[in-house]
Amino acid sequence: MADKILMKTPLVEMDGDEMTRIIWKMIKDILIYPYVDLKSEYYDLGLEYRNETNDQVTVDSAKATVKYGVAVKCATITPNAARMTEYNLKEMWKSPNGTIRAILDGTVFRTPIIVKGITPYIPTWTKPITIARHAYGDVYKNAEMQVEKGSKCELVCTDAAGKETRTEIYNFSDSDGIIQGMHNKDASIASFARSCFNFALDTKQDVWFATKDTISKKYDHKFKDIFAEIFENEYKAKFDEAGIEYFYTLIDDAVARVIRSNGGYIWACKNYDGDVMSDMVATAYGSLAMMTSVLVSPDGVYEYEAAHGTVQRHYYKHLKGEKTSTNSVATLFAWTGALRKRGELDDLPELMAFADKLETATIKTIEDGVMTGDLAALSSIENKRTVDTETFLVEINNRLKEMM
Repeated sequence: MADKILMKTPLVEMDGDEMTRIIWKMIKDILIYPYVDLKSEYYDLGLEYRNETNDQVTVDSAKATVKYGVAVKCATITPNAARMTEYNLKEMWKSPNGTIRAILDGTVFRTPIIVKGITPYIPTWTKPITIARHAYGDVYKNAEMQVEKGSKCELVCTDAAGKETRTEIYNFSDSDGIIQGMHNKDASIASFARSCFNFALDTKQDVWFATKDTISKKYDHKFKDIFAEIFENEYKAKFDEAGIEYFYTLIDDAVARVIRSNGGYIWACKNYDGDVMSDMVATAYGSLAMMTSVLVSPDGVYEYEAAHGTVQRHYYKHLKGEKTSTNSVATLFAWTGALRKRGELDDLPELMAFADKLETATIKTIEDGVMTGDLAALSSIENKRTVDTETFLVEINNRLKEMM
């Protein structure tokens, strides 16, 4: 075999939890170390070490990502009450993804991986639809109250000089009720827009964006205006040169267009819309385990991960010494995405080519009928062979060796 591919700059490696942590090591041992002289700055984001460092390791890994520009992240546990007991935690630590997202000021892009034999539930979707979710504010940072009959509810804003502005929400003269207040920030919306436009130029795809500005004439309209202004001033010429376009429409019209489309574009969504539509798109294409996820900052920092969780059920089987048939494709594509981006930024065409070959070998393995149990349940390919987690990666390597 030829010499290993050399890297110039490290990428940030964020290890994770449970079954995905086991798969993480397998991927490196079977598919990366034999071919790449991997340079990485390693951070252990496993729950035990996050607890030991009072979650400082998560902050450190995010800062390193800003420094080096590219990271790859394993799935991690966001603890609940049961995990507090199981892992003897000092406190219920926040989601690592949320912490990293806040430090990078990033937007999450999720894209299905398409393979023959797994037909989307919407058969016209022949190309992937990437969901870009603005992961800040709105209902996720809301303030809400239950109100009694006879109450009058107002929005009150006090400016820096102490002047009050009031707008009536509703006068509950005839019934009890509920209210909520939401916010967003111009700076966050602008970062969202730039991340979407940068990712579109990176992947040579159109951007669709939709809100309900006809009803929400200030809140949603502000999103529309900020996107339009940034596009016209900073990106229109670049989009024209790349042969791609930016398209705005109302959210209900967007849904109708998406359903009738062939895919192949980025669908930018506000926080709640993106939360709902990303799960809809993932399910319609077949499997959350076949979704890539990349966090992109407005200034071009990339963090790649799988869209799914830590596969807890399989991990408990693994601890008992039982074989598991866990789908490693999304985690593997997180590695290929990060290696390709590192190669692109460092002008290493051989590293980019390796990432392409590894993805091709993975898809070929599935299309040859060799796959994990979850894919076998979805695939229409005849004479399928269901294999365990490690055998699947070995089969990918058999095909990869032929390409190298």
